[in-house]
Amino acid sequence: MKALIVHEHGPLDNLKLEDAADPAPGPGQVLVDVHAASVNFPDLLVIGGTYQVLPPRPFIPGKDMAGVVAAVGPGITAVKPGDRVAAQNEYGAYAQKCVVPQHNCYPMPDAMSFEDAAAMGIAYPTAHFALVERGQYRPGEIVLVNGAAGGVGIATIQVAKALGATVVASVGSAEKAALAKQHGADHVVRTDVPNIRDAFREQVIAAVGKRGVDIIVDPVGGDVFDAGMRVIAWSGRIIVVGFAEGRIPEVKAGHLLVKNISLIGLQYSSYRDRQPEKVQRVQRELFEWYVQGKIRPHVMGAWPLPQYREALDTVRERKVVGKVVIRMR
Repeated sequence: MKALIVHEHGPLDNLKLEDAADPAPGPGQVLVDVHAASVNFPDLLVIGGTYQVLPPRPFIPGKDMAGVVAAVGPGITAVKPGDRVAAQNEYGAYAQKCVVPQHNCYPMPDAMSFEDAAAMGIAYPTAHFALVERGQYRPGEIVLVNGAAGGVGIATIQVAKALGATVVASVGSAEKAALAKQHGADHVVRTDVPNIRDAFREQVIAAVGKRGVDIIVDPVGGDVFDAGMRVIAWSGRIIVVGFAEGRIPEVKAGHLLVKNISLIGLQYSSYRDRQPEKVQRVQRELFEWYVQGKIRPHVMGAWPLPQYREALDTVRERKVVGKVVIRMR
């Protein structure tokens, strides 16, 4: 098989397209013929050696994929050869074949393309767990989505709308504002403004009133996170998903106390590993919403495997809106 392999951590030049031996499934494992794999920002951190979980070298990066079951190991009951599945791993998706635990395989709807399934990957269950499991969303609440034109951002807009929320999207350009509106945002606020600390608050109040927002889902960090602290409602919840801006913010505990604010972290992969049955239920609901037309990933581009570097550079250079996919076959 063809695979993208890292022998030493470092720049993307260290990622090489090579021939590799086909893997074989063991007990409780499924061998997937991978048709599409999603590019996630954490994949770049893994390649560079700066992610919190690093595989032994050499390794094949990539965390989510979609394809066809090629073979199964002993004890498999949920899927069979020939089934179309979305699947997730800590690494290994950037290859034409990948072995995945049975509990991390999710049968796809017939109407779903491999590109869409890969693009939904981590982003959509992250959005669902942020809002429902961690954020405890209640009907009629207002949700602010930071970084709303990214993969997790668009997913969170769509999942929030499927739940019935009013959605405020924060973005950094007119192009991204149009994209957020296209995917269901009720209001858009801009972060590419002077004095974001005050301007952000003024825009949110103009959109939804002085009470502010009930839930903030934040994959950005930095100044955008700090500005969001000023618009959270009494007893609001802030869900920390990531730090795409680069700076990890610090919060004074007194601010949490005064307004009964809950500051909540989400590491979605912990649920995948610790409570896979819960992830299976969420995946089924997300696929039902896809079939019903309530959610649909925005695939900015799908590059063939030999052009993998262009796909990864699009994410590295922060030019991506929505999701980027590599076609493995």
